[in-house]
Amino acid sequence: MRLAWPSKARVEDVRDEEEIRFDRGEARPDFICIGAQKAGTTWLYRQLYSHPDFWMPPIKELEYFTKFSRTKAAPRPRDDCDVYFLEKIKKLSAQQYIDMHGYGELFESKGKFLSGDISPTYSMLNDEIVQQIIEYFPTVKVIFLARDPVERAWSQLSMGVRLGRIAPFDETDSEEVIRNLMNPGVFALSFPSKVVARWRRYVAPDFFRIYFFDDLEKNPTELRGSILEFLGSDPGKDGGQVKPDSNADANTKLRLSEKVRSRVAQFFKKELKACAEEFGGPARQWPARYGFSLLWFVIDILDDVDLLGWCGWLG
Repeated sequence: MRLAWPSKARVEDVRDEEEIRFDRGEARPDFICIGAQKAGTTWLYRQLYSHPDFWMPPIKELEYFTKFSRTKAAPRPRDDCDVYFLEKIKKLSAQQYIDMHGYGELFESKGKFLSGDISPTYSMLNDEIVQQIIEYFPTVKVIFLARDPVERAWSQLSMGVRLGRIAPFDETDSEEVIRNLMNPGVFALSFPSKVVARWRRYVAPDFFRIYFFDDLEKNPTELRGSILEFLGSDPGKDGGQVKPDSNADANTKLRLSEKVRSRVAQFFKKELKACAEEFGGPARQWPARYGFSLLWFVIDILDDVDLLGWCGWLG
């Protein structure tokens, strides 16, 4: 993978300049939402798409930094801004290297509005690419929507089977479920504590926020307001027909039995603990859903320091 770092803006051909019928904004995203998949990213896109302070790309998940060489199916453009965006991303997708300047130019379509990229696959980006993004766009705000790892993974498996991305399997067989959790496309998205730690290494605290799927379920209006304030928008403005509690992604999931649920929880035991400790907020309640009490935390910590060896030394 090569990175292109043009020192000056490229000069577009005359035909392109003449066809631009809108005031171009800064060549940069105002924010990037890095996931998590199945944690409310579609809800967020719809909320921002309908808000009068935002211009959102006609493609929800740009996935430029993970699938930059694949041209996405283009929707019907709404206006000249969309036409400009879709032409830009088509050219960008034809390149076999990451072009930060070209990526930034995608957001010129926003004009005076706010805009950003909501791509859950950015959870999988390595340190090198994350560092390059933040160095090139130092003021970009980064959002991560966190969800209980057990529930998130099960929702992804259900979606994968429903869309034909994962072969149907016996959801009552615990070991078969675990084998599917080890699928690289599922596994790489399943450890939010590691994702957040990676991005926090490069993003300044004031530009990074974690929000919770739990809050989307309990109080979507409050969650919407909190995100809008962080992005520099007015939460009081009406989103039209798209209400805060509008969630069109409530799809049917595979049946999750108590036996399998317990096995999946064991698979994510350390991750549940890490999220509770590092995220706080609703994540503190995640372990208790699966019977992992405060005593379990103490025992686990003592395990880490090899309690038995320590007691033997005392004897």
